[in-house]
Amino acid sequence: MTTNNSRKMISAMQISLDGFIEDPDGKTDWVDSWADAIQLIDDVDTFLLGGHMYPGYGEYWGSIYADPQAIPPNPEVPSQQGRPPSSSEIAYAQLAARTPHIVLSTTLESVSWPETQIVRDLAALQTLKDTPGKNIYVVGGAGLVASLMDANLIDELRLIVHPIVLGSGKPLFEGIRPHPLEFVQAQPGKSGRVMLTYRTAV
Repeated sequence: MTTNNSRKMISAMQISLDGFIEDPDGKTDWVDSWADAIQLIDDVDTFLLGGHMYPGYGEYWGSIYADPQAIPPNPEVPSQQGRPPSSSEIAYAQLAARTPHIVLSTTLESVSWPETQIVRDLAALQTLKDTPGKNIYVVGGAGLVASLMDANLIDELRLIVHPIVLGSGKPLFEGIRPHPLEFVQAQPGKSGRVMLTYRTAV
């Protein structure tokens, strides 16, 4: 939770109308761009993600940064295969390349892209919040978001809700304890999407 002297951790995630981030086969082909979430967060100087997500994330965005015209192969992001990156994805890759990243992992020994630091526990993330700076964008994945919520480290949730019902799959908030939230706003987006913003209760 944010104090008067700490910076905010803001999670922006893409979900189906019924709260899933993947279908039962692990596919996310209903998400047409992975760059939309960063557009919801102002004044960011750090990206935070989990160790399970990092290898595919680094490979995908690093390949776009290295060659914006190439089609980046990435089995971790099947919805992005077979097409060149959009202009917003190229812009995200350029932003990510110059923004420090923090990876929470107890198993990763090294990371290569971009400017990245590994931390081992949630206490280190509380220290990060208490360090002067701008907002921290929590990239994901779902396990990291749940852990941060339960540790009272997430300050705002910004959800891109897609007009699709998956019925089952991987939920965003699996295994999380109850959290009361304060509604901030709802904004209509492209292709029937809705952006919902909630603040964690004090």
